[in-house]
Amino acid sequence: MELDVNKLAVGLLAALAVGGAAYALIYPYLTGDVRGEQRQKALVAAGRSARNGQTALSVTARRDKVTASLKEIEARQTEANKLTLDKIIAQAGLDWTKQKYFLVSAAAGATFAAALFFLTGEMIAAVVGVIVGGLGLPRWAMSFMRKRRMKKFTDELPNAMDVIVRGIRSGLPLGDCMRIIATESAEPVRSEFRQVVEAQAMGVTAGEAVYKIYERVPVAEANFFAIVITIQQKSGGNLSEVLANLSKVIRERKKMRGKIQAMAMEAKASAYIIGSLPIFVGASVYATTPDYISLLWTTIHGRMFMGLGAFMMIMGTLVMRKMINFEV
Repeated sequence: MELDVNKLAVGLLAALAVGGAAYALIYPYLTGDVRGEQRQKALVAAGRSARNGQTALSVTARRDKVTASLKEIEARQTEANKLTLDKIIAQAGLDWTKQKYFLVSAAAGATFAAALFFLTGEMIAAVVGVIVGGLGLPRWAMSFMRKRRMKKFTDELPNAMDVIVRGIRSGLPLGDCMRIIATESAEPVRSEFRQVVEAQAMGVTAGEAVYKIYERVPVAEANFFAIVITIQQKSGGNLSEVLANLSKVIRERKKMRGKIQAMAMEAKASAYIIGSLPIFVGASVYATTPDYISLLWTTIHGRMFMGLGAFMMIMGTLVMRKMINFEV
């Protein structure tokens, strides 16, 4: 009898254990907790996929904006590279009109023609003076002033970028940073940024106003700066970090340009000596025995050989100039 009671108790306990385990496993399905957890996991997964999709969409949209901005800038560059007389005068830093330029060219041509005619008494010398003074000298002067202004702008632009970087990091807006540059930087950066500030005051966007700098100073550094500002205005980004990197790149380009010029100085000195040697020898011979060398311009054969020699000297000088000039 006692054995049956023990067996009955063990069986009852086993039944209770099996029932409890079955209840623990089956109850969540009966109450819907498992289905709720599944729905919650599905919602979380859907939210993650939606966020990933939005992130991918935003990245794609930003990439499309950057691509469109670059295409627009490329089209503007093609238009800006078409040099006209007005652009050359503006890039030289002058406020002349076409009429004033033509008047100055005519005055220079007349002065050279009168001087050469007075010295030689030959009409052909006066014609050469008109060509050199009226066409060659003004163009050379414009080119010289243009290159000098571009060099000054390139040297000062990294300092202006550093002003913008420090201003943005300290909380100033881009417009205020440009106003600081327009009042405190060196020329020609100061005048260029003053025009940018004035254009913004008239309602022009920062990207449009900055791109005008590249039209007035067509150097790669100004183009880089305009691209950075344009893309940042349209698609956003860390402007201070980008400008800091660009300033470093421009300074490295300047160092590389200086190294190349130092390495090419020996070749340039050789070219100067070789190019000036015929002129120096001719002047020396004329000073000692003028009758001997005067045959070059008093006889037809001498003039032919002198013209051939001048042509060969010009071609050799151009070839040497091409060999020792490097673009960075």
